[in-house]
Amino acid sequence: MSSGPPPDFDVVRDNIYGYIPSKGVAITMITLFGLSTILHTGQAVYRKMWWLFPTAVLCAALEILGWAGRLWSHSEVWNITPFQIQICCTIVAPTPLLAATFVIFGEIIKRLGSIYSRLTPGRYTALFCTFDVISLVVQGVGGGLAATADPATNGRDPNTGGNVMLGGIIFQLVVIVAFCFCALEFMIRFLNDKPLRAPSRADEKHGSTERGQLTGKLKVMLFALALSTIFLFIRAVYRTIELSDGWTGRIIRTEVYFNVLDGAMVVLALYILNIVHPGWFVFTPVKSEESE
Repeated sequence: MSSGPPPDFDVVRDNIYGYIPSKGVAITMITLFGLSTILHTGQAVYRKMWWLFPTAVLCAALEILGWAGRLWSHSEVWNITPFQIQICCTIVAPTPLLAATFVIFGEIIKRLGSIYSRLTPGRYTALFCTFDVISLVVQGVGGGLAATADPATNGRDPNTGGNVMLGGIIFQLVVIVAFCFCALEFMIRFLNDKPLRAPSRADEKHGSTERGQLTGKLKVMLFALALSTIFLFIRAVYRTIELSDGWTGRIIRTEVYFNVLDGAMVVLALYILNIVHPGWFVFTPVKSEESE
């Protein structure tokens, strides 16, 4: 840990953030993400839904690290290490949460009827999760390049890493939009009972070949997924504009934008899945759902 700022450090001129990160906001976010991590961990163990660990739990844990970096920066705004931690963790953290959305919607397709979907539930989840991993890797590589860039010592331009991160965020934005279109088409076809095809062996293996029942629980889960996706979409749009504006742009150097359009959006998306948990609203025996 740095013992103090360099002798010639000027808070206004040399501050990489353009502001001093709020201590109160950082503590609040760490607390909120910490509580969500505990809840998601307990819910995943109780329901034996182990795939929630590399998705929702990982998202919340990365957010804790990112906001811990911002809390550290509040005390040592001259120290580059906490800035590197927060930029890397907060840029990639929401990506695993999107994967959870894809898995949950894949299960909903099974319940309502895979004949209304362009892909089988398994292929649907695998395709979008693969895109999600690609987005995660690109953002992670970009974050790493930006965090280690220092023109004075290694001659690397931080804008290179920023552009790579921007590419990853834009790709993620495209994936979210594509997912929304596919999900919307599926629901329209289901509600109007217009299947895409006759039942096939793949449909028999991976999902229902008949029109399923849209239960009250599934309706609530669909609404929750829609809200969560909207929040993550808003966050992705903000990050796209932020990175497009550059490291010294007005958007990245305005703290309230980051707190509201990044941190708060991820908090809401995480807690929605804590409250409307897929273990109680989707991954339950079909007979118990139909009886409600």
